[in-house]
This record gives sequence, structure tokens and C-alpha cells, in this order.
Amino acid sequence: MKKLIITLFIGLLAQQLIAQVDQSLLKDDRSDSLENGMNMDALSNRVYATSSSPVSIGGYLEADYKYIGEDGLTDGHTFRIPRVTLFITSSISSRIKFMSEFEFEEGGEEIAIEFAAMDVNFHPLLNLRGGVVVNPIGAFNQNHDGPKWEFVDRPIAMTQMLPATWSNVGFGLYGKMYQQDWAFGYEAYLTNGFDNSITTNTENRTFLPASKNNKERFEESSNGEPLFTGKIAVRNQNIGELGLSYMGGIYNTHEDDGLILDEPRRLDVFAVDFNTELPFSDTYIIGEWAWVFVDVPNTFTQQYGEKQSGGFLDIVQPVIDKSMFGFDDAVFNVALRLESVDWNVGTFNETGGNIGDEIWAVVPGISFRPTYQTVFRLNYRYQEQTDILGNPPAKTSGIEIGFATYF
Repeated sequence: MKKLIITLFIGLLAQQLIAQVDQSLLKDDRSDSLENGMNMDALSNRVYATSSSPVSIGGYLEADYKYIGEDGLTDGHTFRIPRVTLFITSSISSRIKFMSEFEFEEGGEEIAIEFAAMDVNFHPLLNLRGGVVVNPIGAFNQNHDGPKWEFVDRPIAMTQMLPATWSNVGFGLYGKMYQQDWAFGYEAYLTNGFDNSITTNTENRTFLPASKNNKERFEESSNGEPLFTGKIAVRNQNIGELGLSYMGGIYNTHEDDGLILDEPRRLDVFAVDFNTELPFSDTYIIGEWAWVFVDVPNTFTQQYGEKQSGGFLDIVQPVIDKSMFGFDDAVFNVALRLESVDWNVGTFNETGGNIGDEIWAVVPGISFRPTYQTVFRLNYRYQEQTDILGNPPAKTSGIEIGFATYF
């Protein structure tokens, strides 16, 4: 019934919209545009079709083909549509806006509300946001739209160490200010948070993304404790953007109707992100690294790590930028991604040997953008993953081909 209601709502709404790109939605009254936008603007700097009504709609589609093998074995050829995402926004007044993001996964079997919030603008430095908010940890969690990236897969660290597109119900403040070539922004939110599943899950490791399966976090907190997420970022038009973020709080259910079940246990995440474009070559560089600290109960084995770290670095080099195949602003890129995750940083108590459970990957690729809204991608993935005991790594390699486009 829920799927039917959402589908009917979207269908009726789409019939009222005239498909034309409203470029005014890409900037606000404070000269905020794609030229000087920051990662925190990713949720609002999107392309929408609009009409004379106050409601606008947009979204993106991703599709891909993979031929991947591990240690000489392969499942063969695979075609996927990992996600179809819809954006719906409404300008309630000049200072009040509603924005939302709905994601359809696995052929529509799962429908997720990733973002559904009301923004109230009091001042450029003081804006209220409430509803289902995207926690601003790192940069990728907010700036995750498929058409923006040159790679078929999302970064491992930001999806399998951190929970990608991690969102919760809550409230907070954000703001920005400009001074010549400089921009400063901040965000601070209190939301519902994680639960016991980060240490009790089928992965048999400390695994933050397990909490995404708990849909009840949109209705109530698992333990009555708020999760705080905060970020500050600074951007220079000639240098790039640097962001520092933190997310933390109590994750376990330590009390139930006055009955003490466990001591409160904390989760703390720190992240740094950076992006820049080299002026002499137009090379685009984006990177992010995160550190996770979890208070794991002493009764758990050492395979559940108390410390994790991981991140990625993307280097994208345009090699042809001209009119091609009838497209006026087409770009052909070569790209390289380096990424790694250590799910269990530390050594064994008994032997002092290094705890494994690590993965690293290198992904070269090429991409073609007929417009900035659409990308065709060809990647080759090579990765090695080591188990907790440090046995010889499982080696994975293969080809990934796909496209992503806004609509």
C-alpha cells in the first residue's frame, strides 16, 4: 500500500509539470551558484523540471554492466539498475522551502526516503532545517548523486565503513558567508542515530551501515539519545574546499523502562574532505578520509574493531573538451580512484600481530560527458581484501561499464 500511494502521488504530480530546466534553482539570492557552491549545497544545487506551480521535480538514473572475477572465479555478465532517484521540491515562500529525495532500489522492491526537510531562512548565516536530514559527515554523504562521479561504484569507505546516504529525523542549523574569493559554511544537527546492530550484524564485524536497515529510526530513537553531526567548511575559488566534520553519540540501548541493560557506549566519527581544480591543467582532485571509534563491549571477540579508518582519492583529467557528436559542451575524461578501508585498526592482544580485515582498490577509467548532466563510464577495478587473520588476500578484478543521468 505504501508503494502504491507513493507511486500514485508521484504520477499525479509529474502530469502537472512542464519539462524545462529552471536554472534559477541552481542559485540563491546570495550569489550562490555552481561556480562557488560548496558540498553542503549539493542537496539544493540540483536540476529540476518545473512549471508555473511552486512544485518542481527531478532526479537521476544509474545503470551499469559488470564482469567481475575473484581469484579466477566469476558469476559472469551482470546488468543492473542500482537506483532511480526522484527529487521533489517546493518553494513555500521566498524564505521557506521543502526539499525531498526518494530512492527506488532493486527494481522498486525498496523505496527509501533519503531526504525530506523544510528549510527556513532567517539570515544567510542562520537557517533552520528539520525533517529527514542527511547527516553531513564527510562530503560524499551529501554530495552522492551518481551523475557527478566518473566511477560506476561508490567509494568503499563511504558505503561500507560509513553508511552512505545516512539520514535521520531531526533538526539543526546551517549557514554560509562570503568574503571576496572565500566562502565559509557550517552545519549542526541533532537527530536519531545508530543502534546495537553496528556490533550485532551478519557482517561479523563493527559495521555502521547495518543501522540503515532499522527503519524505526524515522519514528523513534533506539535509545533516547541524540546523535550530533557537525561540519565546518571553507572554500577559496582559486584553491579549493576543505571540510572538517564530526558525528557522535550513544549508540546502544542501555536502558529499557528504567531497567539498566548496559553502560552507555559511544560512537565517534571524524572526517576530512578536500577538493580542488588545478588551474594549469583543469585536473579535478577530490578526496575524503574518515576515522571511526566505537566502544565495543569487552565480551565481544577482537574481530569487532574499536577503530576503523578509510577513504578515497579521485583524480579526473579532461583530455578533450569541445563540440563532439553533435554535443556543444562535450568532455572526454581519464580518471583514477585509489581507495582503502581498514575495518579493524590494531593488533591482537595475545600475539601483538596486526589485525587484518582490510581492503584496497585501484580503479582507472575513462568517461564521456555529452553534457554536464550525463556521464558514460568505463572502469577497470582491481582490489585485494585480507581477512582478519591476514591470510593471502582475495583478489578481485573486472570491467564495469555504465551511465548516469539527471532528468
